[in-house]
Amino acid sequence: MRNSRTLRLLAGLVCVGTAIAACGTSSTSSSNAGGAGFTPPKLEPMAQLGQPEGALNVLAWPGYAENGSNDPNVNWVTPFEQQTGCKVNVKTFGTSDEALNLMKTGEYDVVSASGDASLRLVASGDVEPVNTSLVPNYADVFDFLKNKSWNSVNNVSYGIPHGWGANLLTWRTDKVQPAPTSWSAMFDPNTPYKGKISGYDSPIYIADAALYLMKHNPELGIKNPYALDDKQFTAAVDLLKQQRPLISEYWSDYLKESQAFKNGDSVLGTAWQVTVNVTQGEGAPLQAIVPSEGATGWSDTWMVATKSQHKTCAYKWMDYIISPKVNAQVAEYFGEAPANSKACGQTTDATFCDTYHASDSAYASQIYYWTTPIAQCLDGRTDVQCKDYGDWTRAWTEIKG
Repeated sequence: MRNSRTLRLLAGLVCVGTAIAACGTSSTSSSNAGGAGFTPPKLEPMAQLGQPEGALNVLAWPGYAENGSNDPNVNWVTPFEQQTGCKVNVKTFGTSDEALNLMKTGEYDVVSASGDASLRLVASGDVEPVNTSLVPNYADVFDFLKNKSWNSVNNVSYGIPHGWGANLLTWRTDKVQPAPTSWSAMFDPNTPYKGKISGYDSPIYIADAALYLMKHNPELGIKNPYALDDKQFTAAVDLLKQQRPLISEYWSDYLKESQAFKNGDSVLGTAWQVTVNVTQGEGAPLQAIVPSEGATGWSDTWMVATKSQHKTCAYKWMDYIISPKVNAQVAEYFGEAPANSKACGQTTDATFCDTYHASDSAYASQIYYWTTPIAQCLDGRTDVQCKDYGDWTRAWTEIKG
């Protein structure tokens, strides 16, 4: 298994003055089309491929660009090098903000950006529009991942979808009965599982509380769990403060959370599908669902650096990494749904895509993908100001105590 996607969203960049708008992403679930609520720098996509430049600097989440150094049997970089002549240098990162800072150095050609980072990269001009016609395998990407708010602006594509997943309600079936169907199992102050609940360790976890309130307290008027005015934000923060005594641990390393589920320190919590698979594989009776309220989640995108000196190699990498066989390999190794519809016919586990709901657009539509909160409300309101990620970060410190 891959190394943990450690501290994926631990802290957001705090934006000041007019730069606040440049930190934004927009929108929530997979049903929303691209449009960010800001005007990105005017940049043109690559018109045509040239001769491969012979080199490529890849910035990626651990597990997305394996070259055999972690496991000699897991290597999709070397075949790419052999096919294209592009010598690949891979740098992994542990948080989205680390990726943002590294991209500003101009040293990297492509980056695998999550939804909390992708449009910040667009707004800052660190990545440029992508000419999808130069990526043949893009044609086979699931339509519900294309032209979305986290990978496009005003219907202009800024990247190539890679993989996605949900933050699931997860429990030990031998300890939690009856089986929960709602996030209430984690937020009810009278839960019998007090001190045995795990929550995600990031300011973005506030969105999970907001999503819960959106369904259970409609009078708050929450339409987007990443667009919270003062009253809505206070309610979400208060809910998490109320939940705090119930929490056994906040996790950022899925393997550590898996261990907690195995040894019984946690019996209920939010987790990724890969956590469920690993834990079940080691004998613990674990189950997970997207509950009645829906769930937060992620959708990752390969993006091209504006300052890249190796753009032909960058495009060849994007086409290669989402090709059916390689996208299947990455998805299985990493633990997420692949983006390429033909990847499902290439997985070693014939049931893999069913487990991860890879082709299920209805399932995907229940997910509110991570996005960066900004002062300009992402739900379209103009009569109020929303809390930005700096506010979320400060509140998260208070919540954890």
